[in-house]
Amino acid sequence: MLSGLEWKHETKMTANSEILKPKDYASDQEVRWCPGCGDYAILRAVQTTLAEIGAEKAKTVFVSGIGCAARFPYYLSTYGFHTIHGRAPSIATGIKVANPDLDVWVVSGDGDSLSIGGNHLLHLLRRNVDVQFLLFNNEIYGLTKGQYSPTSRAGTRSPSTPLGSVDKPVLAGTFALGAGARFVARGVDTAQKKLPAIFARAHEHRGTSFVEIYQNCIVYNDGVFSSFTEKDVAADRQIYLDHGKPMIFGSEEQFGLKIANGKLALEKVVIGEGGITEEDIAIHDETDRIMAYMLAEMQGLGLPVALGVLYCDPAPTYEDEIKELTMRAEDRIKINDFNQLLRSGHTWTIDG
Repeated sequence: MLSGLEWKHETKMTANSEILKPKDYASDQEVRWCPGCGDYAILRAVQTTLAEIGAEKAKTVFVSGIGCAARFPYYLSTYGFHTIHGRAPSIATGIKVANPDLDVWVVSGDGDSLSIGGNHLLHLLRRNVDVQFLLFNNEIYGLTKGQYSPTSRAGTRSPSTPLGSVDKPVLAGTFALGAGARFVARGVDTAQKKLPAIFARAHEHRGTSFVEIYQNCIVYNDGVFSSFTEKDVAADRQIYLDHGKPMIFGSEEQFGLKIANGKLALEKVVIGEGGITEEDIAIHDETDRIMAYMLAEMQGLGLPVALGVLYCDPAPTYEDEIKELTMRAEDRIKINDFNQLLRSGHTWTIDG
């Protein structure tokens, strides 16, 4: 298991003993996103991850829906499937159940996956199909020119909400946990030393791995995450989680998270003030679902944004359970040929 989340690139051998580098996973297609789009950084991180895990091109499939992120399959020299709006989870489920040996990745935006695709994503998560689901969250509809999305903050002004949105935003992490996800993680598009390690952890997990990536839309929602991603504030506004270690952060590791007195919530404290020591700081346990909810919901109120693996608690995968069910059915019903199949079960004879 990868620990920490500092990236150390080690190229692995594929099954045919060919050493592949990140550039070897790039297709011959011209990458066409807006200059400065965060998708470029995510694509680079994915290619780095594929090289590190030694992904076999012939066994790797990227599935996408509709939106800017949906161009992803064209830019990778693996198999790919550009599907329809919101239905990428369903297509990916079919691919994995039909051929469990394939390594399936789903790429989707916040609008594609949490609006029209919310129902399909919910069922992917609750079934625990063994795929990696990458949600690019820029809190806006980019491809269709800047309308507010399910993750847009209240007050967002856009072509569809010129006076500001009154909707409460969907928190992708809490949605995934509520739907039964067994692996939930978060990253930032520009964190190239951290993001590939998060993707590698997601790939290591058996079951649906849900990774939300804060991604900048330079045209329609530029700088929406700058309050915690800018270099001069990142250390004090982000916390990268490490299983089994105290939740300490800050430019000088001067801050920590502890369980608030008298309520089930996390609070930010300053180590060394008010008698607070490192012993008072909560330990991150990625198998603790309640802790994961609290971390996912840290939005504002002086609390940092939780990044890395929030939750990881494996369970049997959907395709494994389908295989077991099929074997039980085959043992129960002994059919030797098609003619016997036609005359089995509830049948009747029509007399002249």
